[in-house]
Amino acid sequence: MFRRFALMVVPALMVGVAIGAASRPADDAEQKQLIHNVFFTLKDHSKESRQKFLDSANKYLTGHDGTVYFVLGTVAEDVSEPVSVKDFDVALHLVFATKEAEAKYIKDPRHEEFVKENKDTWSKVRVFDTYLQHTK
Repeated sequence: MFRRFALMVVPALMVGVAIGAASRPADDAEQKQLIHNVFFTLKDHSKESRQKFLDSANKYLTGHDGTVYFVLGTVAEDVSEPVSVKDFDVALHLVFATKEAEAKYIKDPRHEEFVKENKDTWSKVRVFDTYLQHTK
């Protein structure tokens, strides 16, 4: 009798657990690290203009709470692959501990000062935000 009960109940429980797991996100987005990639196309593509922009970004965008990783760079003009994108001057790559940390960074007075100081120097800005997926 018990075996018969177990043969009916255990599979039902397994299906219930699988359905419950499928209805929830695999990972809570609030707890995932957020990657914030920003590509700036400047009006002036000179080395001096790029350096001035990098200096400003280093001044205002580093050291924010919740920042796990921060790096800046200029377009690698000497690297050419069939899929290479070259229509930018400076790239900013940040990893935030959480989505909330990124939202706090965006509203921070130092970030706002960076935008105010530099917005007239760029012709295009593209932002790519993604959640970090850890591999096994």
